[in-house]
Amino acid sequence: MIPLKSPQEALALLGQGDQYLKYLKKLLPAQILVRGNEIQLLGTPEAVQLSEQVLRDLLTLVRQGADLDEATLEQAVMSAQGGGSMVQESSSALLGELALPGRLKPKTPGQKRYVEAISQSDITFGVGPAGTGKTYLAVAMAVAFLKAKRIKRIILTRPAVEAGERLGFLPGDLQAKIDPYLRPLYDALFDMIDAERFEQYLQAGVIEVAPLAFMRGRTLNDAFIILDEAQNTTPEQMKMFLTRMGFNSRVVITGDVTQIDLPKAQKSGLVEAMRILKDIQGIAMLYFRESDVVRHPLVARIVKAYENSEAASQYSDGVSRNEDHARQG
Repeated sequence: MIPLKSPQEALALLGQGDQYLKYLKKLLPAQILVRGNEIQLLGTPEAVQLSEQVLRDLLTLVRQGADLDEATLEQAVMSAQGGGSMVQESSSALLGELALPGRLKPKTPGQKRYVEAISQSDITFGVGPAGTGKTYLAVAMAVAFLKAKRIKRIILTRPAVEAGERLGFLPGDLQAKIDPYLRPLYDALFDMIDAERFEQYLQAGVIEVAPLAFMRGRTLNDAFIILDEAQNTTPEQMKMFLTRMGFNSRVVITGDVTQIDLPKAQKSGLVEAMRILKDIQGIAMLYFRESDVVRHPLVARIVKAYENSEAASQYSDGVSRNEDHARQG
């Protein structure tokens, strides 16, 4: 028997409308019975033992604040079948000798897969909605790599493109014009490195924060390079950036393909790169969902509402086009 502390905990474990329970019934060898706030398992001792381990692992994740998804359910089953436990694989274990700054740790299954991909892949794409920790965790991993002396410098870059603005309209010299575009990257670094050390790193070139245009013509060795807001690169800029990678370097590219600020006729370099490079060995592509949003709960609801609105709009446009074709026919 596996006791559940509350109806809310049962909902988090079993899913809305029992969607996770139904999926677990397909994955697990034991029969699963839910009676009130407890779960009973029936079957052979081996089947019950494996199924209980999976459910307890998932329950531990729920109590740690993680949001489950079907990929996590599958991972829990595979870990148990292999004689292990997924909850024993803490973020520090996944990272080997790396340790994320402070008490920072991935909070959702998607974030855990993201951190693991960065630790294992030379190039990682992290794509998804606002608030999923794409940039913040990438910066945290960069700091972890630096502290472990696996790289010699951190390079953070963004395309200087925003909705309704261009650099020329902003007041001040070039640095003053650039800073607003790079501020989110500075903010993430300030959370992880004290101000005095940060200034020392900047002066010594250990940390560099610069617009994407400044990357042209360079070869970046022994570096952890992050390209943020990559949905606003052109295909030419993206190719230029990817070919800057040198020996013993790690690259993370983050973006949200639903927030492209380029002119409508201009293709996104992020979208093109993901299409062209999807089957290249050594490149990982991680897709975040609204369940990975770790900001205010309303952010996840806002993301979902926009997704539903866009889907409805596309459906409406499709119906209108079909009606037009029918009338023309």
